[in-house]
Amino acid sequence: MPLSAEQLKTAWVDFKVYKDSQARVELINHYSYLVKITSGRLVTSIPGGMDKEDLIGAGVIGLVKSVDQFDPTRDVKFETYAIALIRGAILEMLRDEDWVPRSIREKLKALDRAHLKLEGQLGRPPTERELAEDLSISDMEVSELMVRMGRTNVYSLDDILGTGNGDGDDSVHFVEMIVDENASTSGEVEGREIRRILALGIDRLPERERMVVALYYFEGLTFKEIGKLLAVSESRVYQLHTQAMGRLRIFMQDQSSVNVA
Repeated sequence: MPLSAEQLKTAWVDFKVYKDSQARVELINHYSYLVKITSGRLVTSIPGGMDKEDLIGAGVIGLVKSVDQFDPTRDVKFETYAIALIRGAILEMLRDEDWVPRSIREKLKALDRAHLKLEGQLGRPPTERELAEDLSISDMEVSELMVRMGRTNVYSLDDILGTGNGDGDDSVHFVEMIVDENASTSGEVEGREIRRILALGIDRLPERERMVVALYYFEGLTFKEIGKLLAVSESRVYQLHTQAMGRLRIFMQDQSSVNVA
């Protein structure tokens, strides 16, 4: 049975202040619904060789981590923080399982190369029609590949930030850095500087790309839901997300070079 607001407040105090393990269990049970909701919204079709329990299991790991790491004294909703970590745990499992077929992976690489080439030639992001013509495939195929690309590149900033290296439990992902100001793999000062640069980069994004980043990472919406809000296709949202990640990657690299210099 869900905890009341007063019981929830007491449970957080008991766990965080008095290290009460029973309170920890109560919090995990109370927020367990977030795992089901997040996994259902994130993966609409289960990849072959996997079942729903695999997704739930990964999500529970993210939930437990969020309960253990969350600081209730901060002005951040627990649900926002937890959804980010649950989603990250599920996507990391899918990535580790290498659930994208080799043939699709090759097409994604070709799409990425075409996107970079055309943006360089045109001075702007290419349309799906221009990508389709360059790759000699249909608009529908480009749209489907865009959706697939978005689902496999959620952590595209991790390598640039040097946070999601997968080397043990101390690795921190992009989504965690956004919602957790204490997340840092190299010390508090460096962590604050990375977040400052990242926030600056997000502020410089074009309006629609900035909105996609905000709705996806801060509000926990799926790309399909964001598409409905923006009145564009799901594949267009994935494209906006990919463009935003590309701009942030370049911005982070440029800022890193300036700081080193």
